[in-house]
Amino acid sequence: MRLRALLETDALGLRLLGGEDELDRTVRGVMTTDLRDPSRYLSGGELVLTGLAWRRDASDSEPFVRILAGAGVAGLAAGEAELGDIPADLVEACVQHRLPLFAVNETVAFATITEHVVRQVSGERAGDLAAVVDRHRRLMTSGPAGGGPEVVLDLLTSDLDLRAWVLSPTGRQIAGAGAPLPAPLGAALAGHHLAATRTGRRGPYRAAVAGSTYSLFPIRNAGRGAVPAARDVRESVLSDWLLAVEADASDWPAARLDLLQGVTQLIAVERDRRDAARTVRRRLAQEVLELVQAGAAPAEIAARLRVAAPVLLPGLGVAPQWQVVVARVDWTAAGTAGGAGVPGDIAGGPVAQALLEEILVDPAVSGPDSADRIAVAHTGEEAIALVPLPAVPAPLPETVDGPTDNAAAPDAGEAPSAQDPALHADALLAAVREPLSAGLADDGRLTLGVSAAVHSAEGLRGALEEARHARRVAAARPGRVCAAGHHELASHVLLLPFVPDDVRRAFTARLLDPLRDYDRRHRAELIETLEAFLDCDGSWTRCAARLHLHVNTLRYRVGRIEQLTGRDLSRLEDKLDFFLALRMS
Repeated sequence: MRLRALLETDALGLRLLGGEDELDRTVRGVMTTDLRDPSRYLSGGELVLTGLAWRRDASDSEPFVRILAGAGVAGLAAGEAELGDIPADLVEACVQHRLPLFAVNETVAFATITEHVVRQVSGERAGDLAAVVDRHRRLMTSGPAGGGPEVVLDLLTSDLDLRAWVLSPTGRQIAGAGAPLPAPLGAALAGHHLAATRTGRRGPYRAAVAGSTYSLFPIRNAGRGAVPAARDVRESVLSDWLLAVEADASDWPAARLDLLQGVTQLIAVERDRRDAARTVRRRLAQEVLELVQAGAAPAEIAARLRVAAPVLLPGLGVAPQWQVVVARVDWTAAGTAGGAGVPGDIAGGPVAQALLEEILVDPAVSGPDSADRIAVAHTGEEAIALVPLPAVPAPLPETVDGPTDNAAAPDAGEAPSAQDPALHADALLAAVREPLSAGLADDGRLTLGVSAAVHSAEGLRGALEEARHARRVAAARPGRVCAAGHHELASHVLLLPFVPDDVRRAFTARLLDPLRDYDRRHRAELIETLEAFLDCDGSWTRCAARLHLHVNTLRYRVGRIEQLTGRDLSRLEDKLDFFLALRMS
């Protein structure tokens, strides 16, 4: 029960003196005390009743209230029979420690309040549990959908006064009762859940985020696609849903914990039903992928695309554009607690497939069915997504002063426009990088590559190879979660990752080590000067202004660089060598 309910019960004779903002606290019990330090008898959540016999002077109030607040009591009710009006020092102490304070009318016995609280709390516990269990049984027998996860979460809210959300491993809200969970909070909770899962600890996991405490319950896939219980935790950590409950379950009785575990099992049944619905899309993607890799005729591939388009883009006969996304999850160690075997024992393809299906969901769309336009297959250790793109609305007619018909497309580094339906590598991972890094821990990596959009079946093979090359570029970068797009394949960025390490080290050492040694000995800034000079395309005036140097000083430094390295910075070849050395260092 809530403190607010006590205040609304006239027969209890309670009058609020402070803490109006805290009246939604849950009351789990009641205790009467006049001890100066009753902490040993408190477990949290109690309404404490006191006749103030412990108070000798004003200095006693703050220590007493501090003890109660530290023990996590729900509120304090002070009787007026002993002192008449409640002392101001006690009111001030409760305000200081954010502890709700009530005055108990002298005509009301503490026994009356105690009896009321005990009766309400005991009745709610027994009645709530029985009602919820019964409703869950009825939901389980009403069909595989069972009314959906929202129905179960509504029961938790109405019967147990618990706010809860079902989240994906990236923190995307799949279902919830009441107000949606803010996206940053969902990502933070998912990160806590993945990190705790990797340790091998049993749930629920406790997480303190943004000043609130949450209990995170894993939702294990127990359906047709379930992995045996003895699996390596890494096989499922990046695909399992979780139930986030805004409460601290560490002090819950066994009956309530069992009930929440039952809720996760019920949601797991719904998860299995949703996964089964993905089978058709996965099969379509697999068929198209096999045709593309086998070098089938474009007409045959186009026929399969005509079948896939209405499934992935309902209401649209043919997709005007397609993109290919390739993802791979690699494990480099035997894993942490809870894991078993070696990296080779983990089938990377299915893990990457489930993860890519989640990553490609539009973050602005909530709900478990928001991935209906995504078809992902897996082959070997990589997952491959075939993503249809809707047509871009035709631009408005240009004015005389407006852009020309041959206006250039947005630069690859710019943010996509609101009308641009294409996928962009960095944008795909921006919202999920933090939680996924927690799930990958110190032994996993996710790399992802995105192709350009193609307009016909003839372009799919090239798009597939383009996405694979982009993923290899991403794999050559540091970090647990990396992505690269097709635009990066048209520059030196494509070449640098594939230069052998010993060649890279020898090349950069030959050009840059003399400058670094000189900088260390003389506290000079030759490396910084070289970088600025190249960034300014060899312009003396712009580089001097950027470094806040006189041009003559800049000329001296550049001369010293040329003297130490034997190179000539007026020659294009030497400029290019220095540029590549800096990029590879």
